[in-house]
Amino acid sequence: MGDYTRCVFGPPSPPISLVALVLFITLLCSFLGAIQDPSSLSVFFTLISLRSVATLQKKEYSDRLDGVLESRKKLIIPVAQDIGSPSVLIPAFSRGREALENAILLVDDDNSVRSVYGAFIQKAGFHVHMAESYTEALNIISSVNFDLIITDIHLGDNNGLNLVKEVHARELDTYILVITGYPDFQTVQEALRFGAFDYLSKPIRREDLILAIHRAMDHKAMRDERTRLRRDLQAIFRSVKDAIITVDTQLNILAVNQAADRLCQLNHQQVSQPMTTENNNNCIHHCREAVLKVLKTSNTVELTRISCEHADGSPLMINVTVSPLVDESDHTMGAVLVIRDETRIAALERDLNARRQFHRIVGQSATMQRIYGLIEDLSRVESTVLIHGESGTGKELVAEALHYESARRDNPLVKINCAALTDTLLESELFGHVRGAFTGAHQDKLGRFELADKGTIFLDEIGDISPQMQTRLLRVLQEREFERVGDTRTRQVDVRVVAATNVNLKERVEQKKFREDLYYRLKVVVIPLPPLRQRRDDIPLLINHFINRFNTLFNKEINGVTEQVLKTFMNNNWPGNIREIQHVIEHAFVVCHQPVIDMDHLPPEFRDSPIFQPVQTAHNPLSTTYDQDAKLPNSTDQQSGPAHQLSEKEQIVIALNQTGWVKARAARLLGFSRSTMYRKMRSYNLEDAPESW
Repeated sequence: MGDYTRCVFGPPSPPISLVALVLFITLLCSFLGAIQDPSSLSVFFTLISLRSVATLQKKEYSDRLDGVLESRKKLIIPVAQDIGSPSVLIPAFSRGREALENAILLVDDDNSVRSVYGAFIQKAGFHVHMAESYTEALNIISSVNFDLIITDIHLGDNNGLNLVKEVHARELDTYILVITGYPDFQTVQEALRFGAFDYLSKPIRREDLILAIHRAMDHKAMRDERTRLRRDLQAIFRSVKDAIITVDTQLNILAVNQAADRLCQLNHQQVSQPMTTENNNNCIHHCREAVLKVLKTSNTVELTRISCEHADGSPLMINVTVSPLVDESDHTMGAVLVIRDETRIAALERDLNARRQFHRIVGQSATMQRIYGLIEDLSRVESTVLIHGESGTGKELVAEALHYESARRDNPLVKINCAALTDTLLESELFGHVRGAFTGAHQDKLGRFELADKGTIFLDEIGDISPQMQTRLLRVLQEREFERVGDTRTRQVDVRVVAATNVNLKERVEQKKFREDLYYRLKVVVIPLPPLRQRRDDIPLLINHFINRFNTLFNKEINGVTEQVLKTFMNNNWPGNIREIQHVIEHAFVVCHQPVIDMDHLPPEFRDSPIFQPVQTAHNPLSTTYDQDAKLPNSTDQQSGPAHQLSEKEQIVIALNQTGWVKARAARLLGFSRSTMYRKMRSYNLEDAPESW
């Protein structure tokens, strides 16, 4: 056995200097002999080339293995790009075949070679099966799945190359090592081309054999793990009902799942194509704008209740979340869109008059439900609409909802604030001008009406335009035609007009400050927006809406407001309406560094408001029995008398006495957050209960 081991694996390694000397002499003699015999010279260089190619092939596989090992940390990105791709191959090696862990099939027609190789493979910790012929090997691999097949090139009346081709034809998930005693460049190259992982030439040292086996096993384990993760992700994304779309920085579609085909009419044929309206998706422009914003800011963008249309013409109501797709260095390499179908929920909310949001309008009061229904009714007609409401009530949001609910949703929505421009500038902005029409008009300019052709124009603060502009505007509304400033050519447009004002146009008409004919032309349908003080039921909903928005914007995790803050908001008149409450919450986000917004985080005018004073109660302030609904006395408490003013410290002590010095309950009683309660107790040296307790 020992003699044969030396024959197969080679004699024990001599000192390295002796090896180098023998190798040099052998090569020199071979070269000198080749000079006399050209055919020998050809064989000599062929062997050198064969070994060089094989070495490069080994290095390639080694580099691939290193790359796979390195990619374990960033495996999700390339896997996500393959989601839904029909070209992804899921091996079918386990179908009806027994799977063994660390199983190796050794194929050699020499019984002694099989015995020696098999002994060392088994000693290395692997399960080894043996076959002495090509036919026997085929029978075994038909019933057993092997991680690795080691085969000799010469197998009696057949050869190992045919076995390599058969494994490749069956698409078996098996790695192959080819062993040859007579290296042949063409044969080895063909074996590698058909999927052999590596080749070894005899005589083979035991260390080289075991090293090659471990390298193949490690490479296969990494590939199997990657395949399993890809298969699992494909199964997950197939089962997700939300549409998932990934795009690169050039807005080319990288991958889509099956739900994207159902919701957005995007299938695998559109992969690698740009994200345009030509993808048979009439609401893709909303997503495009969101993706562009994400690529510019690297922040997540959410679009709520976007109205679009399915391929069959049925309406869809969707929510869109667009997040940046980043690499391991946190560089934005694209975006991921998650699109959720809210159509059934929106229909149910509409039927129950329970909608909490409509497009970007937030509100669930009965007044807002009627406005939502009116907007939907107006979406089916082309009537001119006048939106009336105080500043900050959301007139622009209503105009957006009108546009995106209408059949013009795929065309431009152009907005202009009429009160912000002088007559000359407003005329040029609305109707455009030609070159030389006035000083500074160096080239022709399109007006807002032309830009809004086939779409909608929103004229904000229409009640503040001059009588001259009223006359020109009346003609456009009646005839849908106009001339650019300095031009004599009449131009026609197809545009829907939505106007808004915060003044009483009827009074302006009575005061001769607004044309009566224009007034009646504008007020075909009026949408009256109530001030926030008339829809107080929507205040908690608005608070949550703005908290969610600013959490994303400021990268914070604020959960809500204290009871005292909510009470203050509910009792405030809000002259600035929704815009004012938005700015107050934004101010609180800037100064708040805790999970809950309390009174200390509000602007000074809120902290100094009489609403901040605790509500009076007839409960005994010295009682030590805690009442969940108890409130603290204020300066007008009958027991205290009108002349007695309770300080903040006294109120805190009373609250602590009533709650048995349970700080969390006392904080709720006072309307404080827990952190504010602790801070105030430390400032008044009230950290511990009195000894009487």
